[in-house]
Amino acid sequence: MQIRSCVLVGKFQDPRVAECVQALLPELLARRLEVLAPLDGEAAGAPEGVRTLPLAEFIERAGLVIAIGGDGTLLYAAGLVAEHDIPLLGINRGRLGFLTDVLPQDMVSSLDAVLAGQCEADRRPLLQARLFTPEGVERSRFALNDVVFNRLETGRMLNFETRIDGRYVNSHGGDGMVVATATGSTAYALSCGGPIVEPRLDVLVVAPISPHTLSDRPILVSGSSRIDIQLTGPHAISAQVTCDAGMLGELQLGGRLSIAPSGRAVTLLHPPGFDYFRLLRSKLHWGLGGWGQER
Repeated sequence: MQIRSCVLVGKFQDPRVAECVQALLPELLARRLEVLAPLDGEAAGAPEGVRTLPLAEFIERAGLVIAIGGDGTLLYAAGLVAEHDIPLLGINRGRLGFLTDVLPQDMVSSLDAVLAGQCEADRRPLLQARLFTPEGVERSRFALNDVVFNRLETGRMLNFETRIDGRYVNSHGGDGMVVATATGSTAYALSCGGPIVEPRLDVLVVAPISPHTLSDRPILVSGSSRIDIQLTGPHAISAQVTCDAGMLGELQLGGRLSIAPSGRAVTLLHPPGFDYFRLLRSKLHWGLGGWGQER
C-alpha cells in the first residue's frame, strides 16, 4: 500500500525532538507526504508544515506513524493506533530506546526503506486489562509493554491473590505485580528480576514487585493466559493499575483485575538488517566476546 500521509508523534517542545522534526520534515514534504500530528497536548509546538487533527480524522488518513522520542513516546503512539492497522516507526531521542530503535542519523534512510517496502514488519501483541469495581463496573485499556498493579499508600503491604486461567496460583504480600508481554520484558519487569524475553516468544512475564517472601519469584506463562488479581485484605488498601504507565484506575477490595491477550497487535517497522540481540548489546552494554574483543 502506498503511503500518502504520516503522523508525527512527540513532544515537539523538547529541543532534541524539535531538532529531529526540523531535519525530517523537509524530507517528508519532498516525498509528497502529508504530515499530520494528533491534536492534543503532545502536539503542542508543532512546526509549520505539520497539520494537527483530532484522533478520528488522522486515523482515517494516516498510512504511517513516526514516534520521535523515547520508548514512552512510542507507547503513547501505540495506544493511538491500538485498534487500527497503522505501522509505527520509532526514532530514538530518549535514553534507552528498546522500541525506538532508529538513530537520528539513520532516519532519512529508514524513511526511504519504509516507503520502498523494505522494512521488517514486526507484529507485537497487545494485552487488555479489565478492571472491575466491587459493584461490577468495568474499565479497560490496552498495553503493549505491561500492566502494573501497585500500592497507593506507603508503609502498608498489599495482600492479594493471583489466578491463571481460573486456577489458584499464590497469595502474595508485597508492593504489587507486573504482567508484561515479551516486548515489555525489558521494562519494569526486568527491574523486578524478570527475564529478558525474545520478542517472538508468545509468553507473559508475571513478576511480583518487592515481594515479602524470597520464594515469590517471577514466572513465565503462556501468552494466551488470563491472569486475575484480587486484593485479600486484611486492610482495605486500594492499589492503582496502569497500562504502559497510563492510568486505568484503582483496584479495591472486592474488585478484580483481569489481564489477557486482546487479540490485537501493533506493527513496529525496523530498518533492514535489524538484529534484536545487537540492540540488547547496545542498550545493556554487552558485547565482549570470548577473546576480549567486541563483536
